Amino acid sequence: MRYLIIFIMILVINPTAAGQIIQGGVEYNTDTARQELFNTQRQTIPANLLKSHIIDTNNIENSMLLLNGQSELKDRTLARFSDGSYGIIYKNDPLHAWYYNSDGILTHCEVKSSTAYPYKSYKYSTDNRLINMSLRVSEDETFIYSPDKKLIAHWLSGNCYNNEGKVIMTRKVFK
Repeated sequence: MRYLIIFIMILVINPTAAGQIIQGGVEYNTDTARQELFNTQRQTIPANLLKSHIIDTNNIENSMLLLNGQSELKDRTLARFSDGSYGIIYKNDPLHAWYYNSDGILTHCEVKSSTAYPYKSYKYSTDNRLINMSLRVSEDETFIYSPDKKLIAHWLSGNCYNNEGKVIMTRKVFK
């Protein structure tokens, strides 16, 4: 009986002991991210889908929207990069991302394994050659590797770091 009273007192004094919430998650470093990414079969992009996005027909509108800080539209989400390029993800096709130079010409595209974190993505050139592979850990963190498994970049929030830890690019995502 004495132990039961002590146990109840502990629960009253420390209510988290009674209903402790355990949260889990996966954390990656450059080696575990590389291993996760390269131990699965990569996604590809059909050539006809690639060709249908070679020019952004909404280039002027998209550029103006991004300059005004608008990124969420009814049919698409936009992102602007510090080098003047921009990306588009269409809401009816969330597994593909299309990247254009400032003139609206496709520079590369990306196919995702999923939209739930963590997920893998594969970036291709306009002639459908694999450029890089990435593991998107969260909204703020991504590891990017070359096809020969070398770390190209590590995005943390708005900064992109190279293998030496130097900022090589920034981005602004409007929320």
